[in-house]
Amino acid sequence: MSIIHVVLSGGVGSRLWPLSTKERPKQYLPLFDDKTLFCHTVERNRPFCEQVIVVGNKDNYQLSRNELDLIGLTDYTEIVEAAPRNTAAAIAFAAFSVAPEAILLVTPSDHIISNEKAYSNAFKSAFQWAKNDYLVTFGITPHKPETGYGYIEYDGNEVSSFREKPDAHTATQFLESGRFLWNSGMFCFKAGIFLEELAQYEPELYAAAQGAWQKQQGGFLPSFETLAIPSKSIDYAVMERSQRIKVVPATFEWYDLGSYEALWDYFEAKGHEHHFKANNMVLQTSPKHVELVGVDGLVVVETQDAILVLPKNQSQEVKKVFERLKG
Repeated sequence: MSIIHVVLSGGVGSRLWPLSTKERPKQYLPLFDDKTLFCHTVERNRPFCEQVIVVGNKDNYQLSRNELDLIGLTDYTEIVEAAPRNTAAAIAFAAFSVAPEAILLVTPSDHIISNEKAYSNAFKSAFQWAKNDYLVTFGITPHKPETGYGYIEYDGNEVSSFREKPDAHTATQFLESGRFLWNSGMFCFKAGIFLEELAQYEPELYAAAQGAWQKQQGGFLPSFETLAIPSKSIDYAVMERSQRIKVVPATFEWYDLGSYEALWDYFEAKGHEHHFKANNMVLQTSPKHVELVGVDGLVVVETQDAILVLPKNQSQEVKKVFERLKG
């Protein structure tokens, strides 16, 4: 039974603008021990997986190729989307490309994970459930009332409910109850079982994704057929509705580096003092000298093209700036 790592690399990292841009999204920034998040993701899962499938898009696939060259990985499958259609379709394309019995380990390409033993144990547990035709999600034990993540209500390996990103009061209640995990966006299941569930709960999405896949050429998907696919997340399309769900509560250290607050927490925890001036975080891609006087709790981002200044606790608002500038 083959185990295949599916790397989802199509995100644009809008909450990390201007550090992350359409031309070089966050997963391709060498900020983490001089390596990118993409490279860390691929290398982390190589011990468990026999193959790698990278699902990206027409704007970033060359960046993925460059990163894979750097770590000496030449034997991989590439799926290039003509337009982003969210995670349900991206994972469907990977599932269509392999045998139904193949087990897919699906991960985003923008996470940092520590404690290899705990990670290995979580994968082994998920693999056993997946072999028995369950769709497995990984839940992270929360350590603060985070409003930027979705949550999973659970009991053992059973999922009671999926919850959207909560407000601060609700997140505090989740944390205090001890019944909730952060939704990591990582999954493990047989390709065929996922497609069965997708066809049951989202037949239109399944049919449209299958139609686009049938017209792919060398892993490149066609534009017209791709745009006909409903844009839905795997959580909404399948995980929140399927009766085959299990959760593996994970104890490894996990950072979803999708916001400046998350970056702050990571750099602070790892002792990366060079990113801080007093109690402010400064991130630069230019050689300019930056000083801050009489301020506290600020994030300052300075690139060749833009300057962003914001309070740490307003990190989720950056996406609105990105969307406004994009429009």
